Order: sequence, then structure tokens, then C-alpha cells
Amino acid sequence: MADIYCSECKRPTEVVFDHSAGDTVCSECGLVLEAHSIDETSEWRTFANEVGDNDPVRVGGPNNPLLGDSGLSTVISKPNGSTGEYLNSSLGRWQNRGSNPDRSLIQAFKTIATMADRLGLVATIKDRANEIYKKVEDQKPLRGRNQDAILAACIYIACRQEDKPRTVKEICSVANGATKKEIGRAKEFIVKQLEIEMGQSMEMGTIHAGDFLRRFCSHLGMTNLAVKAAQEAVQKSEELDIRRSPISIAAAVIYIITQLSDDKKLLKDITLATGVAEGTIRNSYKDLYPYTSRIVPSWYATGDALRNLSSP
Repeated sequence: MADIYCSECKRPTEVVFDHSAGDTVCSECGLVLEAHSIDETSEWRTFANEVGDNDPVRVGGPNNPLLGDSGLSTVISKPNGSTGEYLNSSLGRWQNRGSNPDRSLIQAFKTIATMADRLGLVATIKDRANEIYKKVEDQKPLRGRNQDAILAACIYIACRQEDKPRTVKEICSVANGATKKEIGRAKEFIVKQLEIEMGQSMEMGTIHAGDFLRRFCSHLGMTNLAVKAAQEAVQKSEELDIRRSPISIAAAVIYIITQLSDDKKLLKDITLATGVAEGTIRNSYKDLYPYTSRIVPSWYATGDALRNLSSP
């Protein structure tokens, strides 16, 4: 209750708010001081009213500038407990007539979000992937193409552009059955379409072995000391003229570092964690072997340990 001046009692008096009717009633004489007022507090307790912050309960979803209606369209849903006959009602027919033209776009964004969440990607990469898909979809219809491969390729490109690259094999693991070959073709198609739109070559970002190293080491359960040594070795390996892919170099460095520790890792385990074939790791190891004394930190392995390192 609160004190408000009552024109009938001619003095400040306590009032009671009738939530069901929206009326403010004088507790002394029963006069309705204010009728049909709007309750602007929360539908349930969020404690926002107590601290004076803006209450988000009555606010809709966030605007999405990539959608034609900014994502603020109204959808008539089936009420709880209703039967299937509701879909044949007039409301259901009007809903179908006024279907959202961005329905396919919304579904694509949901799929991108699901893939990105499974990869543990941040929101900026999701947003970039959505932008890439919207540009390609606006420029050229994607009917007849593998939709999952297109969406996976958008995520791959977004990761590259945000300097958080993922391997094609990692992307493939969340691509709902799309193969590496299909994702590769989709990536080439998207890059070509975007280059046509921009009128210039598309910047994809440079991949370094260090971009993958910490994630691979985590998959293998390596110690912090071994991870630190591997990071230093990878940085020094970039000064060498080793013509191998960054992913292969990262896998070979991990193999070298683990062979110098008490917790040695099998080649098949490194293959499973990195997605690099055993033969490729062996060949990359052969290329790095002559430079082990230069790339492996001296604080991690002594000269004797390096000399005892098995040759390729």
C-alpha cells in the first residue's frame, strides 16, 4: 500500500492497488482514484524493479539487420492443449498466407548457430558466418547445392577471417554429413561469388601452426610445460623453410615434444587429435628433425636428450 491524496477524504490516505482490475482504491472510503492503469512491472520477479535497472521482460528478441523485418515478425502459434484441428482454423490459414519470407534464412542461421556451438565458437564468428551466407544467398540462389556444405563453408571462412581458424576436418565433424570434398567445393564457390561482388580478391587470413597447437595439445592432455615448449618450437619453426602445411607442422612438433617427455604419445593418438595422417606426420617430422636443436627450447630438453631422439 502507498499514501496518495484522496479527493473524497480530503487528506492523504492509504490506497490499495487492485491488480486484476487495474484500479487504485482508497482504503478509507473505497473511492477509485485511478482506473484501468497499466502494470509496468515484471510478469514475474526478476528483481529488476528493486534495483532500478531496465527490465527486459517485456522486450522482444534482438533486432537482426540481416532479416527483412529485422526478426520482429509475429507468429501465430498453437495454444497449449489444443488439437490438430487448430491448424485448419482461420488463424492458421492467415498465418500460412502471411508466412515469413525470411523463413529459409532464419533456418540457415539456426543451423550455423548449432554448428558453431558444437565447435565452441564465439558470437563474432557466428555473426560473420551469417553475413557471408546472406551475401551469397542474395547474390545467387543456392537451390540444388548442398546446404549443409554451404553453411559449413561459411563457418570455415568466418573462422579464417576472424583469425580463429579451424581445420576442414573439424568443420566436417559438425556439418551434418557433408564431406570434406563438398565443403571444399562450397568454399571455392562462396569465395568466387564474394570476389565477384567486391570486385577484388577476398582476404582469408593467414594460417599459422600456432593457431591449432593449443587446441591439439588439449585434446592430447599434454602438461602445461609441454604445451609451452611446443608453442616455442612452433614459433621458431616459422623461421625455417619447411614447405609443409601449418597443421602438419603443428602435429610434427607435438610428436617431437612428446617424445622428449616422460609422457610419450603414440603416433595414432596424435593423428586422432590433429586429423593429420600418420604418413604426413612422419614426413613433416623428417623435415624438422635436422633443426630440433634450434626449435626445441633448451630449458625443456638437453643436448643428450635431443641426440637420443629417434631419427626418422
